[in-house]
Amino acid sequence: TQNPIEQEGTYPLPEAQLDRFFLQIAIGYPSAEEERRIVVETTGENEVSLEKVLNARDVLDLQRVVRRVPVPPSTVELAVRLARATRPESCDPSSEAGSAVKKWISWGAGPRASQSLIVGAKARALLSGRFAVSDEDVFQIAKPILRHRLVLNFQAEADGIRPDDIIDRLLHAVRE
Repeated sequence: TQNPIEQEGTYPLPEAQLDRFFLQIAIGYPSAEEERRIVVETTGENEVSLEKVLNARDVLDLQRVVRRVPVPPSTVELAVRLARATRPESCDPSSEAGSAVKKWISWGAGPRASQSLIVGAKARALLSGRFAVSDEDVFQIAKPILRHRLVLNFQAEADGIRPDDIIDRLLHAVRE
């Protein structure tokens, strides 16, 4: 778990450490009703009863199943192209997305991002009941996989740009 940067008492992780996180899920505040339920369920005398659903071997077995899911070469190419498009030195500056990368990104996603896009797409395919990865799986997992791997520059901060804004542009560009 990583706390928001703005929170007092936390320190931003170096890029090399951020890259080792598989994905970053953006979680907002709960709704008022959800928050009421949280308060009621966590401040009373009720004991929480936990039930083990997986052991370590089960988790390793599931990881092996995910790794066995086949991926078409064109989908591997898509993942590599998407990760490389986040890098200022290898993007196409003549495109709108490439121009945004050049303008707002100091450091793009490394090779681990390409690997994570494929592993994430495999897991998503399995969770969707399929034993085959599609390009759509890569598109759907792109934001959680890439957002914490993009190092934005001061201009992006000044312009109010977030990593998801740039990823949206890149996804639009690679879909064409």
